[in-house]
Amino acid sequence: MLLKFDVFGKTMLVERKQNCWLLFVDSGRGMRTRVFDVVIPPELAQADLAVYLDDIFHEHSSERHPNVTSIDK
Repeated sequence: MLLKFDVFGKTMLVERKQNCWLLFVDSGRGMRTRVFDVVIPPELAQADLAVYLDDIFHEHSSERHPNVTSIDK
C-alpha cells in the first residue's frame, strides 16, 4: 500500500510494509528518498496519517500551503 500526501507543498509517500509505516519524499520523477528521521507509529491508523504528518511538519505551513492533504492517484 502506497499513499500520497501534499505535506505543505512537498509531495510525500507513506508505505505500509511489514506492519510498519515508511515515509518518503517523492521527486515527482519516479524517484523517492526515504525519510529516516521521522518515525510513524506502527499502530497509527491509515485515516490518521494526514493529521500525524501535519503535527510533525507544521513548521513548514504557509499561507500558500496551510495543511496536509491526501492526494488521490
